[in-house]
Amino acid sequence: MNRVSSLSCLALLLAATAAPAIAAPGETAPPVGAARDPATEPTGAASPAGGEIIVTGRRLDAARDSISPALGASDYSFSRAALDKQPGGANVSLSGVLLQAPGVTQDSYGAVHVRNEHGNLQYRLNGVIVPESISGFGATFDQRIANSIDLLTGTLPAQYGYRTSGVINLKTQSGAFANSGEIGVYGGSRGTIQPSASIQGSSGGFNYFASGSYLQNDLGVENPAPTRTAIHDRTKQYRGFVYVSDILSESSRISAFGGTSIGKFQIPNVPGQAPAFTVNGVSDFDSAKLDLNQRETTHYGVLSYQYSGAKVDFQVSPFVRYSKTEFRPDPNNGDIIFNGFADSATLSSLATGIQADGSTKLGADHTVRFGLFFQNERTRSAVTSRVLDGSFDEDFNFTQSSDIPRTIADRGGRNGQLYGIYLQDEWSITPSLTLNYGARFDAVRAYTKEQQLSPRLNLVWLPSKGTTVHLGYARNFTPPPQELIGAPTLALFVGTAKQSQLTTADPVRAEREHYFDVGMEHRFGNGLKIGLDTYYKLKKNLLDEGQFGSALVLSPFNYAKGKAWGVELSASYAHGPVDLYANVARGAEKGKNINSSQYFFDPAELGYIANHYIFTDHSQDWTASGGGSVTIHDGAGTLVPTAEFLYGSGLRSNDPAGIVPNGGKLPAYFTVNAGLAQNFTRPGALKGVTIRIDVVNLFDKSYLIRDGSGVGVGAPQYGTRRGIFAGITKKF
Repeated sequence: MNRVSSLSCLALLLAATAAPAIAAPGETAPPVGAARDPATEPTGAASPAGGEIIVTGRRLDAARDSISPALGASDYSFSRAALDKQPGGANVSLSGVLLQAPGVTQDSYGAVHVRNEHGNLQYRLNGVIVPESISGFGATFDQRIANSIDLLTGTLPAQYGYRTSGVINLKTQSGAFANSGEIGVYGGSRGTIQPSASIQGSSGGFNYFASGSYLQNDLGVENPAPTRTAIHDRTKQYRGFVYVSDILSESSRISAFGGTSIGKFQIPNVPGQAPAFTVNGVSDFDSAKLDLNQRETTHYGVLSYQYSGAKVDFQVSPFVRYSKTEFRPDPNNGDIIFNGFADSATLSSLATGIQADGSTKLGADHTVRFGLFFQNERTRSAVTSRVLDGSFDEDFNFTQSSDIPRTIADRGGRNGQLYGIYLQDEWSITPSLTLNYGARFDAVRAYTKEQQLSPRLNLVWLPSKGTTVHLGYARNFTPPPQELIGAPTLALFVGTAKQSQLTTADPVRAEREHYFDVGMEHRFGNGLKIGLDTYYKLKKNLLDEGQFGSALVLSPFNYAKGKAWGVELSASYAHGPVDLYANVARGAEKGKNINSSQYFFDPAELGYIANHYIFTDHSQDWTASGGGSVTIHDGAGTLVPTAEFLYGSGLRSNDPAGIVPNGGKLPAYFTVNAGLAQNFTRPGALKGVTIRIDVVNLFDKSYLIRDGSGVGVGAPQYGTRRGIFAGITKKF
């Protein structure tokens, strides 16, 4: 696919091997038996038969990508080489990688926001949607499984539905017709230890890749205090992934892949908190000794059959995903002494479905693409609450009437479906002008029953060599995340400390959006690429999420109206041993009138928002990122110093005057990470070894990600303080 950078304002600074791009019209896959360049082929493919298999595999990869191109959308791509060059290399979390893309904002619990939206991110592996997990602290995917990572934003073509603020597609490693492996260990500050291993290989047309990693440290969740170390914050995380594929013929193959993610998290404590209630005669408790814990589990699997013929390409992929989150309160009644109640909560979701995508050429100027999606999801919630009885006065101040907690069980479940079909045409009007137009129809049948026909239109113009201009419109339909809707029975808690001040609980609705995007990019002959992208969104039933309970699982709600706008600039420079990149974005999102799940909110807060647009809590005015690396050839191999920075003007907080919800703003921050890697490539015992040392938050800046205030915001969180890490890996 031809790519031209998406523009950045710091054109002289930092642009990566991961370069932003607006996707231009795609090129066709090479024919079977096309000439091969031995210098670019993996090792272990010497025989003619093996060479034909390699060519077939590459052609099928190209055909798979051409079924669902991002024509007219902004595509920011991270190659495997770029991922390995960043400070931390393959040990960086997926969210840490995404923060280096334009318009991506940092938040607590490892969350990121693309173009100031909360969530609304879709994850795909090899083009197949993997339904989102129940949100928490842990990442489902380990970026070390990816051969490349693409972040697609803007007015997406019709094949992309449901979650549309950003589509994150991981093209997984697959064996690459070569036998190899890697083993390593990484660790350092805050008790961090992170061993990992992978293996890949092939036999004839059969390929396999497997990867596993373990992470343990004492900062599983952001520190709620500005100290260098957190109290009660140990985490243990396990991730595994397996991919296998078999080429059945020169036009077809079958593949299967799946993975697992298991995370155990202690919830960090803030010392010095004042107890508010008496439980079994005890009214004193040291908040530093609270023992709250959360466990998160996700398993997923996909089976794909792909066919690439002379006239039609298609891929059919059934999938399954199971996700479960378990929150356990303090066993010594600490939660109740501070809050008046304690919840033991278990949420689970089982999603199964099928995705099918295809394309066919109609003459020389038209490529028609089509597809369908179906998902059935079964969600269950089981919350056992231990509560104190009492009464509320007219100002909703609670007075307990008993110090003996009683137990209330609240269980629920829902079976829901998503349906979607799409049809679109890529029309090459002239060699330099392409129109991609189409529509998709989606329906949701779960907590809400809604549907929408969504037209999509993208015009891509290549006015001169190296320049791409695009103009796009998309009508989007975003169903509420069923796995996060608990639907509690509010009447059960009347007369207890858990009673809601409001009982209004209108259902969460699907978001409907008009999305406009205009951008241009230019590639200079010296390796410099620059671009500019602007967007505007109008929303009905804007979806947002907040933390409202003890468990650190977010709950969705709607603003009746919403609007967002933004400008993104980026630049990259890649020439010889130097790779640089930089991005800056300006934007905002606002909502008005909360019209679902009102019981989460204070009546005064709801009253103001009913008549005024307010900033959403995750809206950030300015975001910037950048970095670079230099590859130095030395006597042992290559020495790669690397650095990256992240700037944020601050997320929203409460108005200091106490009038406007989300009317305040947190202080700005600027952090720098740096690393140095020595790759041994010369013959000898050290060949294939990489030794690295990295420093996170080089200047030890203490900064707030959240201060605990704002609409739907939980506890405060501080950014990670300085940490020093080292690692060694061996390829074989």
